[in-house]
Parts: sequence; structure tokens; C-alpha cells
Amino acid sequence: MKLCVFAYSRKGCETARRVLSAIGQGQECRAFTMEKFGEAGFEPIGKPSKDFYGPLFHWAQAMVFVGACGIAVREIAPHVRDKRSDPAVLSVDELGQFVIPLLSGHIGGANELAAELAQKLGATPVITTATDINHKFSVDAWAARHGFAIDNMHAAKSISAAILERPVPLCSDFALVGALPRGVISGDSGDLGICLSWEQKKPFGESLLLVPRVLHLGIGCRRGTGAEDIEKAVKQVLAEHRIHKKALKTVASIDLKQNEEGLLEFCRRWELPVRFYTAQELQQAEGDFSPSDFVRSVTGVDNVCERAALLGAEKIIVKKTVSNGVTVAVAEEHLEVRFE
Repeated sequence: MKLCVFAYSRKGCETARRVLSAIGQGQECRAFTMEKFGEAGFEPIGKPSKDFYGPLFHWAQAMVFVGACGIAVREIAPHVRDKRSDPAVLSVDELGQFVIPLLSGHIGGANELAAELAQKLGATPVITTATDINHKFSVDAWAARHGFAIDNMHAAKSISAAILERPVPLCSDFALVGALPRGVISGDSGDLGICLSWEQKKPFGESLLLVPRVLHLGIGCRRGTGAEDIEKAVKQVLAEHRIHKKALKTVASIDLKQNEEGLLEFCRRWELPVRFYTAQELQQAEGDFSPSDFVRSVTGVDNVCERAALLGAEKIIVKKTVSNGVTVAVAEEHLEVRFE
């Protein structure tokens, strides 16, 4: 976690040190205070405020302001954009008695961080979000904590409002382990509901699709294949099998392709990590693959895309698909869903 802590008095600096000790261990931390205090380990708070706080707001994953809430509100206000990307922002009074999450309570994790920090400081967390104080399921917080992408933020807001009034149905393509959270019931129809799937589908009138990153994309290609051709082939597979793009976790191929600029560029564009396997490693994959004598003669293994996709996953969900010299396969990791 990238953490920024700000203090505006000498007493506040003492509390800021306690904050850093409580939640800053092993994190990438920066602490700031007034230059006139000359506190060791603290960088100076600069002026003008907008130019100073702006870059830190975009750098940090969490910001803790030790002082009045109004200070934090004024300094972050020009930079607030989107709850999906804004950092967690907390206010702590200079005596360390109260910890108040101000921004990104759910997706950014501010509520959870506030509870942790308050426990370690011996302070009182001041949580105001409705689902939390009513002990109902916070769908956006749960999704962020467990690595599920939220397909539609408008639907997430509708769910959060509805769950305060009535049970909301949930359906899942994955095994559900344990009880459902408070405010959620099992169901696959209705005017509003939650669906856990990597597939593009909407079983409810208004569906909140939560997408886990569990799919491995195996890719093979001819030497010199451009990123555009690879992208076109992948998009074709996703469209034909109704696969949500956000379900993709990684790209895999054979080590002979580790310097293929087209493949590397595709991975950069789609912000996907890529792993390359040797022919010997690919040969260890177990399953029924689509063999090719030509591929074997070039690479030393009868199939690249299916074997590469399967390594690290559980089962193939899309067999080898060929498009303009690009082969694509998709494999799925095993997933069990648990609610605390």
C-alpha cells in the first residue's frame, strides 16, 4: 500500500507517528507536516495546495489527515474523481481519539482501514455508510476485497440502496461456501440482483455482474504477428463465448515467443501480465489437446495455446481457435466463493 500521512501541529505529528507505526509497517509511506516544525522524517507541506496535494492524491492508495475533517475535505476536494479509483481518505483527530473514513469507504477500503487503525490506536472508528451501520452486505467493498470487477457502478448503487429495504437475490457460476451474507438470498430471477460470473450475462432485470479474474489466455502466433492481429483474434474468442474482458488474469505462451513485440504490445495494451513456458513445461500439462505436427516441428510440443492456458488453471473452457495465424485458448482457475 502507498500511504501518505499529513499532520498540522506538533501534537498531530506525534499522532502521525503512531499512525505510521500502526499501519505503515512494510508499506511505502510518506509523512508531511509544516516546514516550520522541522520534524525528522517529515517532508514539508508545499504551496499552492492544489499543486501539492494533487500528485499525492493520484499516487497514494490511502491518505490519513491528522487534524480537523475540514482540512482533509478542502485539500482533497479539487481532486476527487471516481470511487473506483480515488484513494481511501481518513481523518484522525490530533489526539488519536477518532478515526473517520471520508472517501472510498468501500472500494478503496477506507472503512476497513479505519477499523484496523482505530483498533491499533485504541480509538473509535466513525463509520457512516448505511450498509455498514445496518450490518448489511456491502457489495462494492466485498468485490474490491476479493478481486471481483464491478461491471456496472449504477447497478452497484441500486443494490446498495435495495439491500437496506429487502433481500436481494444472488446467483453464482462458482461454488458458494458457507452462508450468504445478511441481506442476500439465493435466486436467479427478479427485477434486481447480483450475478457472479466471468460470462457476459444479465439474469435479472437490472443485474450487477461481479467478475473474478480467473481466466488464463493461451496464445500462439507466427513470428512477426502484430498486436492488432492478436487483439482481433482475442476479441473474436471473447465475443463468441460471451467472456467478460475483466475476467482475464494472465496471458501465457511458449518461451520462443518471449521477444515477439506484437504479443508483448498486446499485453501492454490490455494491461495483462504474461508468462512464458518452455516446451518441457508445456509438455507436463495434462489433458486432451488439439495436436499439430507443424507446431511440434517448430516448438517441440504439439500444442502451445491450450497447454499454456491450462498451466496454473483447472480446465479448458475454449479450445484452440485459429484466426489469421493466431491461436487462442482459454482456461479457468478453480474458484470457491466465501462470504465473511
